[in-house]
Amino acid sequence: MKLRIDQQNLINAVNIVSKAVPSKTSMSILECILIDADTEKIRMIANDMEFGIETSVQGTIEDHGIIAIDAGIFGNIVRKLPAGEVILRSEGEQVEISCGQAVFNILGRDGHDFPYLPEIEKENGIEISQFTLRDVISRTIFSVSTNDTNKMMTGELFEIQDQTLRVVALDGHRISIRTVGLARSYDNRKVIIPGKSLSELCKILSGDMEKKAGIYFTQKHALFSFDDTIVVTRLIEGEYFNIDQMLSTQYSTHVSVNRQEFLSCLDRAILLVKEEDKKPIVLMIKQDTMGIKIRTALGRMDEDIAITNDGEDLNIGFNPRFLLDALRAIDEENIDIYLMNSRAPAFIRNDSTFCYLVLPVNFISV
Repeated sequence: MKLRIDQQNLINAVNIVSKAVPSKTSMSILECILIDADTEKIRMIANDMEFGIETSVQGTIEDHGIIAIDAGIFGNIVRKLPAGEVILRSEGEQVEISCGQAVFNILGRDGHDFPYLPEIEKENGIEISQFTLRDVISRTIFSVSTNDTNKMMTGELFEIQDQTLRVVALDGHRISIRTVGLARSYDNRKVIIPGKSLSELCKILSGDMEKKAGIYFTQKHALFSFDDTIVVTRLIEGEYFNIDQMLSTQYSTHVSVNRQEFLSCLDRAILLVKEEDKKPIVLMIKQDTMGIKIRTALGRMDEDIAITNDGEDLNIGFNPRFLLDALRAIDEENIDIYLMNSRAPAFIRNDSTFCYLVLPVNFISV
């Protein structure tokens, strides 16, 4: 095999596929990036058997071939090469990488031993802008559980209904929901996509509203297709939680508050919270002010901010980081918070695009 590829194009391709290289695996071949130039395209592939990425890179094929190269070594080499044209040669399992006066000779692996991504027909899919897909994931992914005790909580629900896509994440302490409109109606469908896959996908989607991404489904996989890249992930099997049953429209307290003021106040409050600290922040809600109080081993903070409350006064405690995550995921200048009592969840929502549910925590009277 002999290829000529611009160094920056090669770096971009390596950076994309490296996100599917496992950090730990019992199959050493999966620690490699596959370079497949057997056809008229140069394809680079990484695959951890649950999540895989394939991207095409522009370049010249002088001799066709296929080789697998250790991802860590290959990535470090191409990033350190001088700018210019990279010449990649392989003979058997010997690989030569050269650019300018720099020449590396390393050992590769037989590319035919590398597992390709599963074949998925591009049918039964939806189309959405890359910006919107990245946006809806980034505004919910923080609520995915990192604990494997309940597999469902480690994924996000993608629910397609007519002309809308609803994305849901929950971890047992909070729920994040985002709803976006689609350009046309699609068949109704529900799938659960692993949060780790979506996190990596987010890193390679562009923020361009004009660029589209296609999402396609089988019984066991989802495929995301955009630009010159394909991302395939195994789905989480099973029935997701009945989210609508958890969402209440009843409330006794309705607070309207400037989002940035509330966010800045919480940012100041967590200066007194250590990472392992379980101390809650207490909101003391009255008709036109909300007192925000926190007491920790490091000290105490008290602050009042202006609000509008058209319901009952209420004292309620929360994990401050959960409130921060929700507020940072919202763009609106003012937000509406709906509460029932000190033991019931708070809902930060509007009627059309988002809903964030945060469970309260117990606190000592202040």
